[in-house]
Amino acid sequence: MTATLDDKDRKILAVLQEHGEYTTRQIAKRTLLPATTIHNRIRKLRNDKTIRKFTIDLDPAAVGKSFMAYVLISANLELLKQKKRTQYDLAKELRSFYFTERVDIVSGGTDLVAIVRVKDVEEFDKILLGKLQAVDGVKNTQSLIVIHPQ
Repeated sequence: MTATLDDKDRKILAVLQEHGEYTTRQIAKRTLLPATTIHNRIRKLRNDKTIRKFTIDLDPAAVGKSFMAYVLISANLELLKQKKRTQYDLAKELRSFYFTERVDIVSGGTDLVAIVRVKDVEEFDKILLGKLQAVDGVKNTQSLIVIHPQ
């Protein structure tokens, strides 16, 4: 069931996207809506899964992950089929690694795209050759090194 958002919901979501740490009162002040309305709307948006989770935005360098790459992954569909696995299973396995920030199934010339963050190029070399390419169902990879992350 898709939630219907009105202007109040959109105002609240816009504030939360920039300032997830704000209290109900701070959001009320920014949106000019009553705090009880904010509280009730956020509860409704969480219950209907419009808001899936609250999280933090870390500075990658501060946590020792300043090297970033997009890894384009082609799946070995025949092998996955033999093992009774799907691309969804492969994506789930890839997401379980500490170094994968995100894994998406895509269409086009590749099957999956993983965002990988590690300390440096040496660590990336180890995880690419020793972990990612060794996963059953990974046919080949292509890496795009990020030189200026946003």
